[in-house]
Amino acid sequence: MDEEKRRIVAQSYAPGVSVSVVERRYDVNANLIFTWRRDPRYKPADDGEGALSFLSVEVVPDPPSSEPAAASDGRIEIALSNGHRVSATGSFDVDALCRVVRALGG
Repeated sequence: MDEEKRRIVAQSYAPGVSVSVVERRYDVNANLIFTWRRDPRYKPADDGEGALSFLSVEVVPDPPSSEPAAASDGRIEIALSNGHRVSATGSFDVDALCRVVRALGG
């Protein structure tokens, strides 16, 4: 839990990111994030190691197909900065997908 708090606090300090954005992302009250920011246990490292960065995302439509469109529950593909790619098609558990991305270093 401490590691997750550190990650949340670090994201709240990222350039261009407000505490309210982080609050909504993690469903955590903003006052709690500000409390964690004052706690030295959750202070981000100054050495840049483990520093968070946001990546630009480009959403592109599927290429046109000559076949009739098929119904699908959904598809997502995530390219991580470390070269790993995660792809999920159909119905999938978003929380499980997030855990996979975190485990791969995303």
